[in-house]
Amino acid sequence: MKLITDERCTGYSSTGHPERPARISRTVEKLRSQKDLPITWAAPLPVTEAILLRAHSRDHIANIKAASHDFDADTPAYPDIFEHACRSVGGALHALKSARAGEVVFNLMRPPGHHATRDRAMGFCYFNSIAIAVLEAIATGVEKAAAFDFDVHHGNGTEAILLNVPQTAFFSIHQYPCYPGTGTRDVGQNCFNFPVAPQIPRDEYRKILGKALEGLRKFAPSLVAVSAGFDAYARDPLAQETLEPEDYHWLGESLRELGIPVFSVLEGGYSSDLPDLIFAYLQGLAGK
Repeated sequence: MKLITDERCTGYSSTGHPERPARISRTVEKLRSQKDLPITWAAPLPVTEAILLRAHSRDHIANIKAASHDFDADTPAYPDIFEHACRSVGGALHALKSARAGEVVFNLMRPPGHHATRDRAMGFCYFNSIAIAVLEAIATGVEKAAAFDFDVHHGNGTEAILLNVPQTAFFSIHQYPCYPGTGTRDVGQNCFNFPVAPQIPRDEYRKILGKALEGLRKFAPSLVAVSAGFDAYARDPLAQETLEPEDYHWLGESLRELGIPVFSVLEGGYSSDLPDLIFAYLQGLAGK
C-alpha cells in the first residue's frame, strides 16, 4: 500500500471552514500508528502547466495563480493556493503512475478537486485532480479510463471536463438534493449519475452503489480513478446519508475485485471519524 501526501497541504485554513487541516494530519497520524497495513509513503510529482491544460483553460490557471479574490463563498483565495492545488494534482499523478505499476495507492492530499470545472474554482476545489489524471492516462497510452466518484456531492466538474471525451467514462453516486444541485440524470454518451435520496437506508444505498459498480464493469476500463469522498457517512456534518465504516470497507473490496489498476484521491469527508473511514476503505482495497 502506498500513501501519497505532503505536510505542506495542511498549511492553509479558514476559521470555521469544514475543509480543515486536521482532515489530513489526523489521518496521517492514524495510518502511521496502525500495524495492520504495511504502508510506504511518497510525495506528489511535479506539475507543469501543460498537465493542468489537459483539463483547465489558461485563464483559469492564471486566476488560481493570481488568487486576487475569493472564488466563491466556499472557496477562498488562500495564500499560495496555486502551489497547494498543484501539489494535490501532483499527488494524483503519482497515484496514477503507481497504479499502472501494479501498486495499491491512495492520494491523501488537500485541496479536493472534483467540483472544479474547466474555468471555475468552486466547492473547496481549485484544480480537478481526478480529471487531469484520467486525461493524462489516456494521453499516455491507457486504452480506457473511468472516474468513479462516491463522494456524497456530485462531481460536477469531473463530469463537465470528461463529457463525451473518447475512451473515458464518469460514474457518480451522490445525494440529491444536495450541493451543487447537479447530477440528476445521465448526460452525454459517457457520464452516468446515480442520485441517492437523503437518509436512505444503508442497504438501499449499497444497492445503488452496486448498480454504479455494475455499470463500471460493463464499461470495462483498463484503469479506474476513484474520487474517494467519505461524506456519505452517517455522522458527516455536511450531508444526510447513512453509510458506516463497513460500507467503505466493502467499497474498497469491490474496487479491488475489479482486478484492474485502481487509484484513489481524497475528496470530501468532514466528520471527526474520517481517519477510521479511510482506514476501513484502505483495508478493503488491500484485501484485509
